[in-house]
Amino acid sequence: MAPTMRRTAREVLNGLRWREPNRLSEAAIFYRDRTRPEGFQLIRGSEIQELGRRYFIKGTIRLPYYKIDKIVCAGETLFER
Repeated sequence: MAPTMRRTAREVLNGLRWREPNRLSEAAIFYRDRTRPEGFQLIRGSEIQELGRRYFIKGTIRLPYYKIDKIVCAGETLFER
């Protein structure tokens, strides 16, 4: 029996953008950030301007996908490390 393939954070975000009826704007992305006391930054999907190959772009900042810990949309956890 083959192990279940887990989707990457990038695949989940692209799915919300293209496969769903553009639900990316509804998503909440929990992004690891050592500079914050809680250890993460909450980014709204509506703040994402571009989904690149290795990074997504929020404003003038390129953020790598590997720092995403969790993606939640409509109360459902779609991705979690």
